[in-house]
Amino acid sequence: MIKRITYILLLITIISCKDDAYVYEPPVIIEPDPVPTLTDEELLDLTQKETFKYFWDFAHVNSGAARERYHPGNPSNDANTVTTGGTGFGLMAILVGVERGFVSRTEASERLTKILIFLENADRFHGAWPHWLDGDTGAVKPFSTKDNGGDLVETAFLVQGLICVKEYFKNGNDSEKELAAKADVLWKEVDWNWYTNGNNELLWHWSPNFGFDINLRLKGYNETLITYILAAASPDYSISKEVYEVGWADNGTIKSTETQYGFPLILKHAGAPQFGGPLFFAHYSYLGLNPTNLSDQYANYWQLNISHANINYQYCVENPKNFRDYGKDCWGLTASYSRNTDGSIGYMAHSPTNDIGVISPTAAISSIPYTPQESLKALHYFYEHKDILLGPAGFYDAFSPQYNDWVAEAYLAIDQGPQIIMIENYRTGLLWNLFMQNNDVKNGLNKLGFNY
Repeated sequence: MIKRITYILLLITIISCKDDAYVYEPPVIIEPDPVPTLTDEELLDLTQKETFKYFWDFAHVNSGAARERYHPGNPSNDANTVTTGGTGFGLMAILVGVERGFVSRTEASERLTKILIFLENADRFHGAWPHWLDGDTGAVKPFSTKDNGGDLVETAFLVQGLICVKEYFKNGNDSEKELAAKADVLWKEVDWNWYTNGNNELLWHWSPNFGFDINLRLKGYNETLITYILAAASPDYSISKEVYEVGWADNGTIKSTETQYGFPLILKHAGAPQFGGPLFFAHYSYLGLNPTNLSDQYANYWQLNISHANINYQYCVENPKNFRDYGKDCWGLTASYSRNTDGSIGYMAHSPTNDIGVISPTAAISSIPYTPQESLKALHYFYEHKDILLGPAGFYDAFSPQYNDWVAEAYLAIDQGPQIIMIENYRTGLLWNLFMQNNDVKNGLNKLGFNY
């Protein structure tokens, strides 16, 4: 040990005696490549193109329908589970793909025909599809113990897409007209009235084993408005206006006088009457249904959604819990994958009243018709962090700067779909125009007393 210390001291002495000959070389520091600056339009193009891959490249192989989830690091995770609502979003996303040149009209027509044949042969319950289907067989996959039958809300999300497909291809060539006709027949076979169970309300579920046991009413403001409008629009299985007024509007008590950050909530958000619910409330019903000039005796739906998005934004700017990075360019709370307390991936309906420091990119991106500048700022932030947030099918589902930039490196169909669709509605109004030009939809809106 003494010999080793002596040697080291001698070495230091030798080096110090050669100071005149020694030239210090500083370490080479390699700076990371800067993230290229994109214009707003370039960034919208990129987001739509990358997100489109979820519904095209990563769709279920045999059915062509949308998988419930996709985990790039574990693609076999739930690989055979098809989501009906997410498939409806996928139908609309494919139409955007045609308009944006991601796929040809012929390729889209062939893929859509494949999906509709799958839906035609899949399990249905009084015309309504279940929440989940086996992508190979079309058999129902139970969402929960008693939820092994029809899911009327997921069916409504799917029908929104079917109607857009019908309108997009109805004046095309022979095969396209056949596709349009198939989409029209499929949605018109849904027996919406069955799901009232003889009362003035719609119920979410019916099972051949458990009937209406779940007994979940479609009541109050959430994501279910589209279900009532489509139920009223049905030419053969329509509901009465009273079902809408008594069921969804709860005899008018759905109205709210609450304001937050100076924005009126207008309607009572289910479970969140003061700050509004998760932002998907402002997305799912309005992918085809155009809220721009939409109003009835209860609400102006454009103002409703503008208020909802702005309250969510202002909450993140105020950041009462002091979460890292929350602010004008990092915001958006909605249902998505989430971070469990042990750091594992979970699921949560994030909102101002249920905020754990997890941001969901779909929340801000899909709100772009309501908060264009705020959403674009968020989109630039997400892109500036693309090294951790941008994956093979668009921006990952959720992340948390608060927890050392934790990222849920996974995707959900119902979160990817609204991004590409609502960006397109913001840019061209494509899906809004298709859905709102449908004569049955117009009849349903008229029946319920809407202005549009």
